[in-house]
Amino acid sequence: MLDVRALNRATLARQLLLERGELPALDAVSHLCGLQAQEPQEPFTGLWSRLRGFRPGALSDLLTGRQVVRTHLMRRTVHLVTAADVLAWRARHNAMLRQRVLGVYRRELAGVDLDELASAGREVLADGEPRSMAQLARAVADRWPEPGTRPLGEMLVAGVLPMVQLPPRGVWRQKAGVRNALVSSWLGREIDPLPTEDGSDPVGQELVRRYLAAYGPAATADVRAWSGLAGLPGAVAALRGKLVTFRDERGRELLDLPDAPRPDPETPAPVRFLPAFDNAILGYDDRTRIIDDADRGLSVAGARVVLVDGRVAATWDVEPGTVTGNGKGTRTSRTAQGERGADDTVVVTPLRAFSRSERAEVAEEGEQLAAFLSDGESARVRVDREG
Repeated sequence: MLDVRALNRATLARQLLLERGELPALDAVSHLCGLQAQEPQEPFTGLWSRLRGFRPGALSDLLTGRQVVRTHLMRRTVHLVTAADVLAWRARHNAMLRQRVLGVYRRELAGVDLDELASAGREVLADGEPRSMAQLARAVADRWPEPGTRPLGEMLVAGVLPMVQLPPRGVWRQKAGVRNALVSSWLGREIDPLPTEDGSDPVGQELVRRYLAAYGPAATADVRAWSGLAGLPGAVAALRGKLVTFRDERGRELLDLPDAPRPDPETPAPVRFLPAFDNAILGYDDRTRIIDDADRGLSVAGARVVLVDGRVAATWDVEPGTVTGNGKGTRTSRTAQGERGADDTVVVTPLRAFSRSERAEVAEEGEQLAAFLSDGESARVRVDREG
C-alpha cells in the first residue's frame, strides 16, 4: 500500500519537481508527455520550475525550429508536445477528439458528414497558408451554412484535421493570435497511421508506459483523466505482466513501471511555483496526492499554485508595476501591454498558515521566479497572510 505522502514524493520525482533536472528542454517536454498550454506563456514557468538553468529562448527555438508544437491532443486541450509525439500519438486520439467536439456541438453538427468536412478543410489548406479558426470555417461555410462558423471551426481545428498552432504564438514574450496549419504542412509528413488492430493497442501501450514514467504510480482512471481516452483497456492488459501493482489508501489498484523512482516518503520537498493548468495536478483523476479536495477547484480555474512540502499550499500571481502613459502623468498597468519590469511583484496568497521557515523558503523561491519572469529586472516578492 502506498499512502498519499508516498504517492506525492513519487509524483514530484517523476515530474522533475523534487530536484530540478539537468536535461535539455526538448527531452523534458518529451519526458513529461507534453505540457498543457492553452495559456501560451505558462509552459515557460513550468519548465523553469523543473530544469536547472532553463532559458526561455531554448523553448522558443524548439517551437520555431518545429521540434515542439502546440496542438489539441490529450483531453482536447492545447498541449505543447514534441513533433515526434504528435506524429506518433495523434491517430490514437482522433476518435476522442471528434467525440469531444460533438459533445459540445452535436445538435449544430448533426447534418454534417465529418469526413466530407475534413476533405473540404484540406482543400482549403492545400495552398499551405495558415489560417485562423474563423477563416477556415468561413471558407467551408457555404457548403454547411446551418451550423455556424464556431462549431465548424472547432471541429476542423480540434477534431477532424491534425493541426498545429504556429509561432509566434507560444514564443517567449510574444503576443500573437492563433494561426493553424496542418501537421503534415508544418512538419513535412503525415501523422503515423494506427497499426492493424489486434486488440493489444501498441500506441496505447506506449502512452501508458510514458504516462507512468512521468506520473505513476497511477490507476487506470488516472490514465483516462490525463489522456481523455477510454481507459486503454487493451493496452493495460497487454502491459500488465511488465508492470508492478500497488494499492492506495482508498483500495484502488495502482500500476507502475518496475524501476521507476519511488522515493522515501520523508524525502524533503522544496518549494515549487507551478503555472496555470499544470499537468502535475490535472494529470490525475484522484488529485489528493498533491492538492486537497477542498482546493481542487483551483486547478481547473487556472490558478497558479505554490507547492510547499510537495502540496498545493498557496496561489501566486504577478502584480504589475506602472509605467508613465501619455506624458501627462497617467500611469497604466503593464499587464495589458504584456510587459514585465523592475517594479513588478510576485504575490503569494497562502491557503494555510506558513511557518517562519516555510515563509522564508517561499519568499526565496519567489524572488528567483520574479527574476526569471522579468528577465532579471525584478526580484520583488510579497507573501501575504493566509487568504
